[in-house]
Amino acid sequence: MSTAKTLKGRTLFITGASRGIGYAIAMRAARDGANVVIAAKTTEPNAKLPGTIYTAAADIEAAGGRALPLAVDVRDEAQVRAAVGEAVAKFGAIDVLVNNASAISLTSTAGTPMKRYDLMHGINVRGSFLCMQACVEHLLKSDNPHVLELSPPISLDPKWYGPHVAYTLSKMNMSLLVLGWAEEFRAEGIAANALWPRTLIATAAVQNLLGGDEMVRRSRTPEIMGDAAHAILTRPSRACTGNFFIDDEVLAAEGVTDFSKYASDPTVEPLTDLFLG
Repeated sequence: MSTAKTLKGRTLFITGASRGIGYAIAMRAARDGANVVIAAKTTEPNAKLPGTIYTAAADIEAAGGRALPLAVDVRDEAQVRAAVGEAVAKFGAIDVLVNNASAISLTSTAGTPMKRYDLMHGINVRGSFLCMQACVEHLLKSDNPHVLELSPPISLDPKWYGPHVAYTLSKMNMSLLVLGWAEEFRAEGIAANALWPRTLIATAAVQNLLGGDEMVRRSRTPEIMGDAAHAILTRPSRACTGNFFIDDEVLAAEGVTDFSKYASDPTVEPLTDLFLG
């Protein structure tokens, strides 16, 4: 296995890669010359949700990667398994699975319709499990296989559960999958890790659900997550598993000391994200 810090020639299956953090991870990989499977739902432009699987694919290829845009609802088993099959048919392998697709609703027990509860758990937890199940036979053939969950460090602090227990359960369950997979696949060498941002990240969710332009100003750009994911995914899988990484800690370990380039607005301090602090 090469120890070079590159994803060149590697195939990444990234859910929700048409925008935001998933897109940033895809673009960082593309600059190495990676193959990127964009498994996401958006096929038509939307004023509030910029980016489609096709615009992302064009950007990935312009950046030096190879792209396969696939319309996938990660709750649909047939769609996921078909997408994995198409990915392997085109690129010959899957080396990395990034479970980035996620639904959010910061609502109370009474204020969370069961349809919304099912959406969050269907995408965040079931979708992650299904994608892993569909990809695992191919990950086992890779010489440096990684699974990366976009989920927080495991916590039982009640302050994260009381205000929005349904959402918190879905994200913590994603992290529990990391705990389980790291142990289940330790002998086979599949790395399973989680990555979470120190601060708010300027995504459509922050813009549309968490406070609009002011919250975007108090955020870091998605590129910090792309760079942190790259650092994790280029590490030897057998020596890097079962971790709950924070983006700026990952980059600090890589020698990054100045995070100002990731600020949406360098004149304001970014706000700490949920599940930290």
